[in-house]
Amino acid sequence: MQHYPESALYVVATPIGNLADISLRALQVLQLVDAIACEDKRHSQPLLRQYGIDKPLLAVHEHNEAEAANLVIERLRRGERVAYVSDAGTPAVSDPGARLVAAVRAAGLAVMPLPGASSVTTVLSVAGLASPGGETGFVFAGFLPSKAGERDQAIAALQADTRAVVILEAPHRIEALARAMAVLGERLVTVGRELTKQFEEIATVPSQDFAAWLAAGPQRTRGEFALVLHPSAAPESAEDGTRVLQLLLAELPLKTAVKLAADITGLGRNELYETALKLKNA
Repeated sequence: MQHYPESALYVVATPIGNLADISLRALQVLQLVDAIACEDKRHSQPLLRQYGIDKPLLAVHEHNEAEAANLVIERLRRGERVAYVSDAGTPAVSDPGARLVAAVRAAGLAVMPLPGASSVTTVLSVAGLASPGGETGFVFAGFLPSKAGERDQAIAALQADTRAVVILEAPHRIEALARAMAVLGERLVTVGRELTKQFEEIATVPSQDFAAWLAAGPQRTRGEFALVLHPSAAPESAEDGTRVLQLLLAELPLKTAVKLAADITGLGRNELYETALKLKNA
């Protein structure tokens, strides 16, 4: 049986949409604690009432997190149990909570996580990222910068990264993000809109077609978004280029073989030309 010590902060994941996604353990802890710290009382109070939970609420959000953490720590030092919930999903990832957790730990007090709903793992589970090499890693980028120039720089960095990347976005910025992502061309993006909710929509499209997909229906710009930018093909190595050149040079003139090898591997034509000359001379 789970032990729930006093003087501990419980970081509790709440549903990202469907209320049935709350865990039994989360309900048990929310009933047990002395107070619930939350990102927004106006959002959390109705949510808790749906589960029949009525506890004192403490506002802990991005604008007061450092100050409010001291109030939470005071309660914990009195032997209370305090839960922290964000508006949806797992706190302290892209939502507030990280500074609260850090402050509680710095005070020498316990922090206990209660796992649950997360838009990150939800969208990854339906993106279908299986690769021939079996790689399953991903990068969590969260919300990209809202300013156009900074966002473009962030996307340029993603363009150079061959790994899968998870991006979150709000409805009022999704169209701007989609336009900016067009530079990624054919690289696939899985779009998760309104995940776990009634009008959930999931689609995988080339990045260059993302803006057009959004424009295809007025409802598609509504709701919260979780995106997976699929891995891009890793550039071929010089060794791969040499192997391709050897095969092509056996059948084609040198310049034609170099051009085709560059198209196939993505390697530089000058580099391949030098390699081709060495192969011919050998």
